[in-house]
Amino acid sequence: MKTVSLKLPAQLDARLSGIARRRGVAGKSALIREAVERFVEAESGGRAGSLLESLGDLCGTVEGPADLATNPKHLEGFGRERLGHRRRRTAGRVSRKG
Repeated sequence: MKTVSLKLPAQLDARLSGIARRRGVAGKSALIREAVERFVEAESGGRAGSLLESLGDLCGTVEGPADLATNPKHLEGFGRERLGHRRRRTAGRVSRKG
């Protein structure tokens, strides 16, 4: 977790301390984090960010070919070799190739 320092007016600090006591929270940091999280969510319209931001810590943790999404050779036969897969019968269909 990153550390951020900020200055609060005495009156705001006293109000924050009172809320912390009422909630039974040991420090004010948790309250400030909660307030910042609410602010950021409101400013971003409730969006959590991009998929990369959400799952960025997982990038590079899976083994496999680096070009899996871009190299067509990895898709050869994909979906055709499953157990129980049946080919659809095309008899009686009219080809519309022109």
